[in-house]
Amino acid sequence: MPYELYYWPTIQGRGEFVRLALEDAGADYVDVARGRDEDGQGLGAMTALLEDPSIARPAYAPPFLRDGAVVIGQTAAILLYLGPRLGLAPAGETDRLWVHQIQLTIADVVAEAHDTHHPIAVSLTYEDQKPEALRRAKDFRANRIPEYLAWFDHVLGHSGGRYLAGETVTYADLSLFQLVAGLLYAFPRAMELSLRDNPRVAAVYDAVRHRPRIAAYLASPRRIPFNEQGIFRRYPELDP
Repeated sequence: MPYELYYWPTIQGRGEFVRLALEDAGADYVDVARGRDEDGQGLGAMTALLEDPSIARPAYAPPFLRDGAVVIGQTAAILLYLGPRLGLAPAGETDRLWVHQIQLTIADVVAEAHDTHHPIAVSLTYEDQKPEALRRAKDFRANRIPEYLAWFDHVLGHSGGRYLAGETVTYADLSLFQLVAGLLYAFPRAMELSLRDNPRVAAVYDAVRHRPRIAAYLASPRRIPFNEQGIFRRYPELDP
């Protein structure tokens, strides 16, 4: 049976990190909420499973993955599960936990990127918290992006290979690509400077986007364009 990925059908968001792993591995999967209602898919199918009272361990929110009877929420947990099954995780437990740690750090950056445009409340619009967003984004550009990218570059410099965990690509490298792509969309000027200072991160970004299956995916309709409804949003005033 194919993997079933449940995520919002019009944004990349946190679900894109899972999509990239499935695409790179050539896995058989269904992006359920992007399907048709008449085929038992669509947003209704996602909502029904999310709110099913018979599920004792429900996901809090999308993305979540169903593999037979197994339902897993949270991006990092989904990738921890999929990594060995897709050939995108190291064989040893210590190394697998290290890749998981890197993924959790990427999740931290993603959360901070989101908070540049919603620093007060998710329930408020960007326009309702724009003064706070300007302050938050300024610190994110000046301090957080450089610190995080420097850490990833340091890890790459000590990995013993081209990638975060050595010479073989893992799901964390795919996620680092997506993080860089998102930040380039939202903060192109700040990222140009940071990538110049962290060439190993830039090299992983370039290597991943040229992997055959990833390149094909990026050029296909399956890749949802970045937009101002997702996590990474381009507001020029936040990247002056």
